[in-house]
Amino acid sequence: MNPKWMRFAPSLFGLLSLAAWEAAVRLAGVPVYVLPGPLAIIAAFFADPVGLLGSLASTLIVTVTALMTSATLGVALALAMSASRLARAAILPWAVVLQVTPIVAIAPLVIIWVGDPFTSLVVCATIVAFFPVFANTAAGLASAPAELNDLFRLYGASRRDTLFLLRLPAALPYFLAGLRISGGLALVGAVVAEFVAGSGGFASGLAYRILESGYRLQVARMFAALVLLSLTGIAINVGLGALDEALLRRRGETHNTRESVP
Repeated sequence: MNPKWMRFAPSLFGLLSLAAWEAAVRLAGVPVYVLPGPLAIIAAFFADPVGLLGSLASTLIVTVTALMTSATLGVALALAMSASRLARAAILPWAVVLQVTPIVAIAPLVIIWVGDPFTSLVVCATIVAFFPVFANTAAGLASAPAELNDLFRLYGASRRDTLFLLRLPAALPYFLAGLRISGGLALVGAVVAEFVAGSGGFASGLAYRILESGYRLQVARMFAALVLLSLTGIAINVGLGALDEALLRRRGETHNTRESVP
């Protein structure tokens, strides 16, 4: 197949799938409240674009805040753990506990303990998104080649120089990979927390719109909110992937330039 056509294959497949979905729903006479077709979902979105996009903005604010918080905490705790065995013994078990505890089980407690709705949502999303950044950064800090560590030690480099010139650059690809994973998890955590908060009467975010639409049997509107969430997740993944590629390419260009200087 022509490589130029290969670029359009996913889009063409998606359009054909949507057309088949719409045709199947119409031919089978499936009610909209059971399974709406793509046209009904689009119509539901345009019936209330301001409300759905406003809820999406609320979810995005929680997601971005949680991602930044989890990245900061993950890097800080990974650095502390790599610098001290005592810190490693104290931090690692709690990090694993947070990773394996279902957020849906502790979200009601977090909302009660924290009190403030927005902060509660951020805390829940941060718990979900924290571990990939933390674990990947810790692995990256330990990934510096042993011979380079020995070389830095031989030339009398301080711990600060070793950290900033060797270990942190080695950890950058690992951190960016963890950040890309955490981006999607932050969105998942925000949605789960919004479901719990929405059940308790706190109206915010797309998850609440999904609950509200389900209670009213507005299934097309529910699908519209789900599509927005899916597109948001894809956008976050693509954006963080572009950041990953740009930073690593820049680091590679800088490294090559330094090597070429006599």
